[in-house]
Amino acid sequence: MTMWRCGWGPRVLRRRWSCPGLWREGNLKIPSNQHHSFRKSTLSPSLIHLHKAAWTRLEQPAVGSVSSLKTRTFCMRDKDPIEIHKEKLKLWFSHLPQEEMQFGGYFSPETMHIDPLILARNPEDAKYGPFKTNVLCGPSLAVEQLFAPTSDSMGQGMNVLLYGAVGTGKSTVVRKLVLDWCDGSTLSQFKLLVPFSCEDLSQLSKSSSLRDLVGRKYMHLRRTPLLSGEANQAKEVLFIFNSIEKMKLDFRISNSELCSDPNEPLPAGTVVVNLLRKYLLPEASILVTTRLSALERIPKKYVTRYAQICGFNDPDRQQAYFTSRLLQSTTNLSRETESLVELLYLNLQRESQLAAACFLPSYCWLTCATLHFLHFTDDKAPIRTLTGIYTSFLRLNFGGEILDTGGSMNPQDDQKSLMLYIVRTVGKLAFDGVSKKRTLFTVEDLEQLVGGKTKTDEELQQLAVFRTDVLDFFLVPSVESKMSFDHIEADEKRFVFAVPAMQEYLAALYVVLGENKTVLEKLSKEVSVAFGQVGDDVTNLMTILSKFIPLRIFALFNLLKLFPSLFEKFSSYSKGHIARTMAAEMFRSEDSYNEDVLDQVEQSLLGVQGPAPKQQLDSKSFELYPIFMGGLLHYGNRRLLDQLGCNIKSTTVAQITRTLKKHLVRESRKKLPPEELMDLLVLLYEFQNPRLTAEVLLSVKTLDLSTVRMTPLKCVVLSSVLSCTSSSFTLNDLVLSSCHLNKELLPMLCPAFRHTRSLNLQFNSLGPEACATLKELLLDPNCTIKSLQLCDNPLLDSGLSSLLQALQRNRSLRHLFLMHTGMGDTAALELAEKLASHSVLQELNVAYNNIGDSAALVLVDACRDHPSIHTLHLYLNQLSDVGKQSLYVRGTRGKQGGTGRQVKVLASVTEGTDISDQWHPILSIIGKNSMQWERERVREQLMVFLRDLEWGRRQQHSIWKKLYFRRVENGVKQTLRMLEKASALSTKSGPH
Repeated sequence: MTMWRCGWGPRVLRRRWSCPGLWREGNLKIPSNQHHSFRKSTLSPSLIHLHKAAWTRLEQPAVGSVSSLKTRTFCMRDKDPIEIHKEKLKLWFSHLPQEEMQFGGYFSPETMHIDPLILARNPEDAKYGPFKTNVLCGPSLAVEQLFAPTSDSMGQGMNVLLYGAVGTGKSTVVRKLVLDWCDGSTLSQFKLLVPFSCEDLSQLSKSSSLRDLVGRKYMHLRRTPLLSGEANQAKEVLFIFNSIEKMKLDFRISNSELCSDPNEPLPAGTVVVNLLRKYLLPEASILVTTRLSALERIPKKYVTRYAQICGFNDPDRQQAYFTSRLLQSTTNLSRETESLVELLYLNLQRESQLAAACFLPSYCWLTCATLHFLHFTDDKAPIRTLTGIYTSFLRLNFGGEILDTGGSMNPQDDQKSLMLYIVRTVGKLAFDGVSKKRTLFTVEDLEQLVGGKTKTDEELQQLAVFRTDVLDFFLVPSVESKMSFDHIEADEKRFVFAVPAMQEYLAALYVVLGENKTVLEKLSKEVSVAFGQVGDDVTNLMTILSKFIPLRIFALFNLLKLFPSLFEKFSSYSKGHIARTMAAEMFRSEDSYNEDVLDQVEQSLLGVQGPAPKQQLDSKSFELYPIFMGGLLHYGNRRLLDQLGCNIKSTTVAQITRTLKKHLVRESRKKLPPEELMDLLVLLYEFQNPRLTAEVLLSVKTLDLSTVRMTPLKCVVLSSVLSCTSSSFTLNDLVLSSCHLNKELLPMLCPAFRHTRSLNLQFNSLGPEACATLKELLLDPNCTIKSLQLCDNPLLDSGLSSLLQALQRNRSLRHLFLMHTGMGDTAALELAEKLASHSVLQELNVAYNNIGDSAALVLVDACRDHPSIHTLHLYLNQLSDVGKQSLYVRGTRGKQGGTGRQVKVLASVTEGTDISDQWHPILSIIGKNSMQWERERVREQLMVFLRDLEWGRRQQHSIWKKLYFRRVENGVKQTLRMLEKASALSTKSGPH
């Protein structure tokens, strides 16, 4: 939830966030007597079109001058005030918040609303909390049915109380109701609909009449006769009070006087109480939304109908939301997008933990935001991070909220940030689980770590409100015991975090905020606050400190008072402890699943297709945990957290960054597995700290990401991280073999390619279309690539023809590997022709292609005429025995009468009657790649090698030569046995 205030202040249209000091001013001039103020406090991202927009500023068309606005205002005087009201409400409630704008604004809010389940039932018939009942009893209602007349109405308007837990969709239902009324598609019995934010009303200190309350928000309704109280005109009016828990309503007559005059000034709470009493405008209808903890604040005799909003109670509602959201949030409506939705729905149908979480529409929003981040991120999209998504999610649900106990009539008394309370309770539970590699929690765990240390009545009240409204939002019953959850003993129930990554996020936030500091370290903050309050007055200092500090340590504060330098050291020690704790938590050694973290996030949302991996709960790996800790240090996330009441000081961040840089540099120098290396890159990306990233990568010379399944997001991460380095930074090797690269992903990686000398792209899906991108890369004047490996990509002659055009102007390439790329005689002859224009190439590998004898001979001659080529790979081509002999002779002796250089031609493990010097590299390459190659063809070539070796051995007279041939034959036979064994295993497992 977040608080938005929109005001037409003196002469300026302004929008203000709840965070003090954050103002945005527009250039739209407004007469000073017009004032509108909206504050939205209970915002749940239950659907794509979050109704926070209702409380943000009115978006007007561009106005060139003040006079043009006056003309518009004059013309509007002749319009019906109700029509003006509808137009403005529609503008306000259609505005998208910034959390939605990050998705590019592809979707249409009007077409994406999915009605959550609404049940007509009294609170005593329902178990509080969205997850505490398996049977949803009571008749379901449509929004239009909420105001269906009852036999008890007796001519009075209806008071409907719509209640539900955090994230069930109360605000979204209200938003859609307002928009539909504006369009005339629902609640047509009401001529006027007046929505109020109770957060805004609770901040009013000046008494106002009902008409003034309406007029200050909706100036055009200032003189409407519908609110005059005359006759029965008010029966056509519907008031909406959103988040009534924000107001301290008191129905005692001694504290809230009776009033039936809409023009009499009263406190805002008293006005609302009299409306609900039906003493003021009794014919008017009222819709009140509230959380569970505030249900009893309105006496039952003042409620005509109770309705509980229950979110998305079945996978079909969830699928409808995901389908409309994901298919409209991208312009790439491909089969891949449809498959994504299909996999997601299959995971929901399995009654997975995700399906339990998506009972709350808020978590549907988080799921879609995460999938959009994972699958629809590209180099043109604005920078988004996983940490930023979770921070925005919490700000949408808890932004600007305080922990309210309902005990104090003064909203300023002992206000505490709800989000900070969440961190200190649920975050502590999350941290304990991460530390002990636990995801399941018992009721006893919740009692000890969430409410085990309460002491005062106020703390008990806070805990009761927290348990009722918030705890179920984060912790849900484990699906493993879901079927019997209501029938097992209380101490046997198991709870998990609704979304697994939320446990890691809250644990990371718990550490970053320093909540796991020692008691002595936490006191430093209290001492600092006390010093600021009392200055040099030691007596007042003691009075303040005695409230929360034992007397036995007063001597410490006297020392700090006398010697400020001690306090500075004390504070720096505290920050250093946070930094060291973070470093220890981020870089601790633990077992992992050998998958990069982004794939794990995707599997948690889409499920595991096929046999699920056997993973023991006691070996759970929390790889997102350190990544979240790094992302929380980014300024953008810290700014959002500050709005939540979780302040991370810049000095603390600087101390943490200095400490983490040492550990990151040390980790980057290690030879990490590809999956862990990808995780390191994701961590650096989440940091969004270019200077730190450049310093960490300064010592990195090789990035081996082979076998990592590259996605658009991972490509953006790699390019973004390498783009933080200076233009002179260059990797020795960038290995992206077997990474599922295709023509769409390749352009995203070009910024990364410009920082490497050796680029390995073998075993991917780069077809002829990808060669255009590679051509542009090689033609770049700043290209630093000296070795390019494109082996095992279906480039074909058409793609190679485009690629070879770059040889004319490229001056960096030294080694070109085109093995198993589908090259035929045409491309081989063109390559021979292009070699003359590229004077620095030293090695050329065109092995395992479809090159015949004549084209191979032409290619050898071109290499001999080249000034620098010394090695040509031609084995596993369509070469005859005579052709191979000719290639060897042509490479070593040249054409008859020719003057070309000698070139090492690798066409077989033999060269004439001798063993080739390169027999071992040839067999090694075949052995490594034989599993991916066409096995029958490789087998045939190996049999040819054996025949050549046997013939060559018979020509030898030296026993040592014969033994040497035997050794090479054994190597070929070993490779052949390995190939046949793999073929037998694949054949045996095929039917299964």
